[in-house]
Amino acid sequence: MKKQIVIAAGASALCAALGIVACHSGPSSAADAATVPTARVATAQRGDISHILTLAGQFQPFQVVDVHPKVSGYMAHISVDIGDVVHQGQSIAVLEVPELKAQLQQTVFQLKQSQQEIARAQHEINRAEAEHAAVHSQFERLKQAAEGRPGLIAQQEIDDAQAKDLSSEAQVDAAKAAMAAAKEHAGSAQSDIDRVQALHNYTNVTAPLDGVVIWRYADTGALIQGGTNSNSQDLPIVRISQSNLLRLRIPVPEDDVRYVHAGDELQVRVDALGRSLTGKIVRSTRDVNFETRAMETEVDVPNKDLSIAPGMYANTMLQLAHVNNVVTIPVESLVLDGQQQTVYALDAGNHIHVRKVQVGLEGSKLAQITSGLNAGDRVVLGAQDKYQEDEMVNPIEAPGPASETVHESGGMIDMKSEQADGGAK
Repeated sequence: MKKQIVIAAGASALCAALGIVACHSGPSSAADAATVPTARVATAQRGDISHILTLAGQFQPFQVVDVHPKVSGYMAHISVDIGDVVHQGQSIAVLEVPELKAQLQQTVFQLKQSQQEIARAQHEINRAEAEHAAVHSQFERLKQAAEGRPGLIAQQEIDDAQAKDLSSEAQVDAAKAAMAAAKEHAGSAQSDIDRVQALHNYTNVTAPLDGVVIWRYADTGALIQGGTNSNSQDLPIVRISQSNLLRLRIPVPEDDVRYVHAGDELQVRVDALGRSLTGKIVRSTRDVNFETRAMETEVDVPNKDLSIAPGMYANTMLQLAHVNNVVTIPVESLVLDGQQQTVYALDAGNHIHVRKVQVGLEGSKLAQITSGLNAGDRVVLGAQDKYQEDEMVNPIEAPGPASETVHESGGMIDMKSEQADGGAK
């Protein structure tokens, strides 16, 4: 009987012990699970990142030329006015310069005189050559006779004939020299004619390029001064604007200068006309203005129909930087460790591992990863200092976009707002 009581007591004690263990094992597991921290994570995806800069620009003529005459004179006729379309070489004004007509007549008379001198010189050459031929023949006959029969002809006579031969030859040379001088005089007279004729031609003032007359400074009968001196303050006849090709000038902020290159395309919106077009950057000043901290950049815009007036504003959209089909992650998942960018990545078992990454183009929300991560990898978002290497976390997925377009504004023109303000005034 005692043995049964002892066995029963032992069984009761064993059951009590097992009960105690069982009671303690349940709460312990729950506590361990409660100690695993949660972490917001994002998945690296493939997408695009673009930076687009919006800027206001202004159209300007490709060239503006003040047309001055090369000679001074009175305005005999002006055939153009403000707004007229002119073409290169077209006559726009005619000056009257009486002095040039007199000079031209005088130079023509001098040329005729020089031509008469040439004719006289030619006659003198012919006469001198004929006389020399006769004298030379006489001298040769006397010389041959004296050599055939020595003593037949006096030596004095032979010497006189030789002297006349030499003298006649000199007269031929003198006549040829006179001919050369006469030709030089004729050449000089012709040069004077060309010079005066060129000045006379300048009385017909022509357009130096295709364009539009944007201002007229002279009327019929006015005295116009020649614009041969760059320091002259004399007014031109007209001002011509080359408007069939315009310069769209836009100020690119200093921070974005490195992204701007010749040949880059941009979208242009002319709100005053309700017109959109695509242009290309052609040139820039390559210099940042000290006051505005911007670099002037130009786009050439064809304007054959002259629908765009110089001075109009346009809003432009310029793509500064762009990457396609790259690995992107949220910017808040990046941690700067000294000079090295890092991320807190999760493995398959949800353990954290700090990885070094190389960052490419950054947007306001997303960043391009060029190395260190692959698409599909998970990274911790924010508060990374709470986690340790190889620590296990309970991930909470935070879905987000794979692509981003960042719009940066360097100033735009709102035509409706300006018109409203103008009406209010």
